[in-house]
Amino acid sequence: MPQPDFLQPTDLFPPRHIGPSDDDIRDMLAVAGMPSLDYLCDVTVPQNIQLRRPLDLPPQQGEQAVLGELKRIAAQNLVYRSLIGMGYYHCITPGVIQRNILENPGWYTQYTPYQAEIAQGRLEALVNFQTMVGDLTGLPLANASLLDEGTAAAEAMAMCLAIARSRGEERKEFFVSQDCHPQTLAVLQTRAEPLGITIRSGPNTSIKFSEKTLCGLLLQYPTSDGYVGDVSGLVTQAHEAGTLVVVATDLLALTLLRSPGEFGADIAVGSSQRFGVPMGFGGPHAAFLTTKEEFKRQIPGRIVGVSKDAAGNTAYRLSLQTREQHIRREKATSNICTAQVLLAVMAAMYAVYHGPDGLRRIAQRVHGLTLMLAEGLRRLGFDVGPELFFDTLRVRAPKNQVDLIRVRANERRINLRTHEDGSLGLSLDEASTVHEIGTLLELFAGQNRLPFQIMDLADSIKPGYPNPLARTSTYLTHAIFNRYHSEHEMLRYLHRLQGKDLSLTHSMIPLGSCTMKLNATAEMLPVTWPEFAHLHPFAPSEQTQGYQELFRQLESWLAEITGFAAISLQPNAGSQGEYAGLMAIRAYHHGHGALHRDVCLIPVSAHGTNPASAAMVGMTVVAVACDKQGNVDLTDLEAKAVQYRDQLSALMLTYPSTHGVFEADVRRICQIIHTHGGLVYMDGANMNAQVGLCRPGDIGADVCHLNLHKTFCIPHGGGGPGIGPIGVARHLAPYLPGHPVTGLGTRESIGPVSAAPYGSAGILPISWVYIALMGRDGLKKATEVAILNANYMAKRLEKHYSILYTGATGHVAHEFILDLRPFKETSGVEAMDVAKRLMDYGFHAPTVSFPVAGTLMIEPTESEAKAELDRFCDAMIAIRAEIQDIADGRQPRTNNVLKNAPHTAAAVTATDWNRPYTREQAAFPTPSVRANKFWPAVSRIDEAYGDRHLICTCPPMDSYQP
Repeated sequence: MPQPDFLQPTDLFPPRHIGPSDDDIRDMLAVAGMPSLDYLCDVTVPQNIQLRRPLDLPPQQGEQAVLGELKRIAAQNLVYRSLIGMGYYHCITPGVIQRNILENPGWYTQYTPYQAEIAQGRLEALVNFQTMVGDLTGLPLANASLLDEGTAAAEAMAMCLAIARSRGEERKEFFVSQDCHPQTLAVLQTRAEPLGITIRSGPNTSIKFSEKTLCGLLLQYPTSDGYVGDVSGLVTQAHEAGTLVVVATDLLALTLLRSPGEFGADIAVGSSQRFGVPMGFGGPHAAFLTTKEEFKRQIPGRIVGVSKDAAGNTAYRLSLQTREQHIRREKATSNICTAQVLLAVMAAMYAVYHGPDGLRRIAQRVHGLTLMLAEGLRRLGFDVGPELFFDTLRVRAPKNQVDLIRVRANERRINLRTHEDGSLGLSLDEASTVHEIGTLLELFAGQNRLPFQIMDLADSIKPGYPNPLARTSTYLTHAIFNRYHSEHEMLRYLHRLQGKDLSLTHSMIPLGSCTMKLNATAEMLPVTWPEFAHLHPFAPSEQTQGYQELFRQLESWLAEITGFAAISLQPNAGSQGEYAGLMAIRAYHHGHGALHRDVCLIPVSAHGTNPASAAMVGMTVVAVACDKQGNVDLTDLEAKAVQYRDQLSALMLTYPSTHGVFEADVRRICQIIHTHGGLVYMDGANMNAQVGLCRPGDIGADVCHLNLHKTFCIPHGGGGPGIGPIGVARHLAPYLPGHPVTGLGTRESIGPVSAAPYGSAGILPISWVYIALMGRDGLKKATEVAILNANYMAKRLEKHYSILYTGATGHVAHEFILDLRPFKETSGVEAMDVAKRLMDYGFHAPTVSFPVAGTLMIEPTESEAKAELDRFCDAMIAIRAEIQDIADGRQPRTNNVLKNAPHTAAAVTATDWNRPYTREQAAFPTPSVRANKFWPAVSRIDEAYGDRHLICTCPPMDSYQP
């Protein structure tokens, strides 16, 4: 018997997440010509793949109940003081940055800055990041940004291989110093093997330059155990032998130490985590890669450059995009798509807030306290190794003494690092204090009283470094890093930049395949809870039981949603999920003696990361045609499967298709591949159209990655963070990623694909809360409404634009494509013109020219209310009328409202106005725009100028615009 209404919680979440009300749904169904949601989905999703039962998930709960349950889980995490180091440090996030960036939807709900005119704030913040990294590393060209230090090192290794090949050299070895972090070495080993690279590791003295087989070598500076040494001679030797040098480094240490660029390094990598970003049990954190300008065509990831707009003003944009994976496809050297933008912004603003002097003071304090600790330990009779270090010590003592020290540390809730030889590591950080130094010395002294006063240690040390290790060059001299040091100024700067960016706080962002849906406050709150934010990824397992329970529940929920046997949460981006899934397939074939299976079939409509990922795992990409309806061409697929039956490894398939259609023959597609010995990888970018209606595992997929930053509500963050876990069928479960530092995985596991065992664990609570709040019924309804919203909009727009693809019953899935190609001939208008004009209406454009050039791909998601859908449709209909004015000759083909879009406030308020349309038509084309106007910060940007004049650091002072 159902409970009376008054017994139901009043804070149930599905009505808050799903935009249309029940009345709206009825009205929208009528427009779409459908009697019910069930009927719409029944005719849209092929009958032979439909899930005919409810998902086996808990029912929905109220927000307070869910957060209370998560508090119980979080309480099982023990927040010890972790001095483990290994590239992860406690840090102090300035409150003005935590509240106004990390916890601010105006920053975390922005989209990747492909439409630069309405992303100037974030782009400026990323230029700050690039400037910060470039200045501190002494190398001029930085990206913004990469996923973590381990994968950044792997990207650098691939760069070294590509550069060697571009020089006509076949160098297939890469040396990794034994002084590097162990997780970095492990990630490199995973990446190297399918690329045919042999990893050599050992002491730096063991490098054999004379053999001329090394494409590159990786040094850690300072080393993983803390030592700081002069490696300039080694760099010279490497260059004389034609070997590139990669240096993994620490940005805070570089405020005191000579930069890698100054001693000749070719590439520097590392993590910016300690610049105000919590550890989060491993992530998300913004990694960096910076290099010499001569390697600008090989550098992976996104580069923000400085260009000019139509009025000649300084404007920022993404530069050199033709070298990115989505353009180069299988020829790309990287599959990186998601950057860690939100975290890069935080790290950059940490540097802005503290400035060069503030950063130097933090570093000097950390270094001084470490010197005090080392002096005290020496006085107690301990061997602390070399004299030169920054923040990390390696302490050697007899095993029985070490065991007692560890017991005492555990009693004081302090984590130390244990090296393989039994020695202890201690890494101090920004949160260290004189009191902590005393506590640590007491751990080592045991029952004995300290034979000295703590403050006496400060008088006996001499901070600083001798030449050539000491930094003498300046850094962060630009006004940006020397102006906003009071909180008032910093607050205003952050809000000024935020005001230049359109986000979900302003309007819908209807991007096909990117699923810009609600990131609810209740989902975001736990991210900054100390129990989740302040755990070290290599903390002992008994301290992380809350995380382990969350992982188990989330894995079981995702397994049920997808129909798979096992889940790995380690991949920290969709691109990494693709890579991990293909690596699991590769390992399966190799485990069954089929080393020759290396052909990957990929439809021509696939995401650009798909062929790039296949190439990275050593597969040969073979394209499969699509038919006129946008479906995989079964005839071509079968022919290719037969042709390559002895080499077939996998098919990469996006479902529903990138064309926004549930392909009716998907089971047949999977059967063809399985018949010829291959496995099916499903790209889960469109999983939000499947949840509760069908499951990849039931359809026939062997592995699928899930974009938690899309379907499961982790915010896009302006281009990241993302998480891309994979689900696999039972036969692939043994091959899921492992991790040697924590012993995660099985004997058959592929190596780690991320530096931390659970990737960006710190934001997994977001998806846990979303699933718990929605419950089985809410998740299914979300999918149904996403499909309804898309079909409603398609129905409203089909009288004005051609809908490029529909399913067998004439319906679209959760997204649809408008064909704008005919307008180029009739009016000269192209898809990008419409994208820019939408800014004047207060909207971010849909996906432009993907998967078909000259089109817009629209995805409304379930979170948008009917009123917002109508507002967007009204804008598109009005733009169609503007196009017709040009086609009919009422407006010229060049100087018109679309070609001149977007229109800034400066443009429409200028004294001179020489355009054949009114200022009102330019800026306020509909009444709703006047009521809620978003002004683009700059006019249309000159893309070509920016690539011809590449500048990717803060512009000269005379062009600085506060």
